[in-house]
Amino acid sequence: MSPFAPASLSPASLSPESPPLIELDHASVVRSQVKVLHDVTLCIQQGQHTAILGPNGCGKSTFIKLITRELHPLARREENPPIRLLGQTRWKIDQLRSQLGVITSDFSDTLTSMAKLTVEDAVLSGFFASFALASRREVNEEMRQRACMALQQVEALHLRERYYDELSAGQARRVLIARALVNDPRALLLDEPTTGLDLIARQRLIDTMRRLARQGITLVLVTHHIEEIVPEIRRVVLMRNGRITGDGPCESLLTSERLSDTFDGSIRVWKENECYLATAAGGS
Repeated sequence: MSPFAPASLSPASLSPESPPLIELDHASVVRSQVKVLHDVTLCIQQGQHTAILGPNGCGKSTFIKLITRELHPLARREENPPIRLLGQTRWKIDQLRSQLGVITSDFSDTLTSMAKLTVEDAVLSGFFASFALASRREVNEEMRQRACMALQQVEALHLRERYYDELSAGQARRVLIARALVNDPRALLLDEPTTGLDLIARQRLIDTMRRLARQGITLVLVTHHIEEIVPEIRRVVLMRNGRITGDGPCESLLTSERLSDTFDGSIRVWKENECYLATAAGGS
């Protein structure tokens, strides 16, 4: 169990009985006869902004696929399940979307491949846990209003009538967040959200993350970029080779020594204007 109290939600918004957002209990995952996640135990409370940080291949993608049910942990007895979300051991993706919004580049790639998909329809598809609006799906006026509100929340309402495949990377990322927000989720799971963005688009997305955190939406950030860890995130989980190697407050783990060990190379870390920055040895 984490020693940190939720920092973003007021005491009145969470009852003492509120279940943790994510619980992994000695979870292991095997892919192609290779164990890629080793006996991982992790508890993230609702309201507890958390960054999961590590190099490529450390197990971050496997963690995300556990949440989205694209991968399953090694089976154990039902009374001792290896994974729970909001206290539940069984869930359907269309039910989960109203609790935990997932933003990953895989979703963006799928939407980009769909010709003539407007931004509005891309956001509306979030209501149905699908990537297209099938003819049998009824979209009412309330849904359209909520889609507009979600786009406005990420400063992308002006993109409403554009085609998704014509958006810049930064615009597409903000629309993906809006797609998750239409369901008014308690938390967002963000997978490398600023990868591939230019400096301006990156800063706009980071500003969006900070606003959402201050509004009480729990952020679970999965990344290998220390610069993505906004000041509202106070807990860091370090991963390496499919294992958790550190779990604690940012000031204890975002150090040159700890990150050099995590990334297996010399890294210099410093703090500037509440944000952590890093460079590899020899950089400036």
